[in-house]
Amino acid sequence: MMAGAESTCWTMIRAAAAGSPADREGLAQRYLGVVRAYLAARWRGSPLRDEIDDATQAVFVECFRQGGVLEVAGAGRVPGFRAFLYGVIRNVARRFEGRPARASGPLPDIAGDDATQSRLFDRTWARAIMAEAAQLQRERAEQRGADALQRVELLLLRFEEGLPIRDIALRWSADPAVVHKWYALARKEFRSALLEVIAFHHPGSAAELEEEAASLLKALS
Repeated sequence: MMAGAESTCWTMIRAAAAGSPADREGLAQRYLGVVRAYLAARWRGSPLRDEIDDATQAVFVECFRQGGVLEVAGAGRVPGFRAFLYGVIRNVARRFEGRPARASGPLPDIAGDDATQSRLFDRTWARAIMAEAAQLQRERAEQRGADALQRVELLLLRFEEGLPIRDIALRWSADPAVVHKWYALARKEFRSALLEVIAFHHPGSAAELEEEAASLLKALS
């Protein structure tokens, strides 16, 4: 759920950097999945997979410690939150990878490839943003009623199950032309939710939000 109409990740970061327990907890809850997913992908097939919990905790310790990177971010000295978070996770991961006691097994090739690491994180980030947008769309649909919820289900059938519109229409005993109209509206509702989520994590002008949306889709391709 979004934190509020005027809230952005930087609002939360500044409050967390100032010591707000609620905002520190909020940041940890919001980005925990991204941190864990990236580390799991980075260390897939490596003995370091057993270190994911400790490394995830280390990321947030690094963020919240006095004089830590969160204070730097809160002061506005980083270009964007995605780059900020990736930098913290990468540094923590390298620290774990550099420990002699952890070198008992082969490390994944990705550990030494900055370009590949960056693409992997961008894909992990994009998946998380899309999931957050889908959740926001569902929350709105629950408020709007059965028709809106059916449109959410339509997107799930279309994209997660890969069903063509004609097959969905047959399943629902509906006119395919009508289902196409529902589909167009469902996509519009998802895009609205996506842009709102992007605005939280990547505040900027309307053009910048559209550019970031295109970047996310490219990362998933």
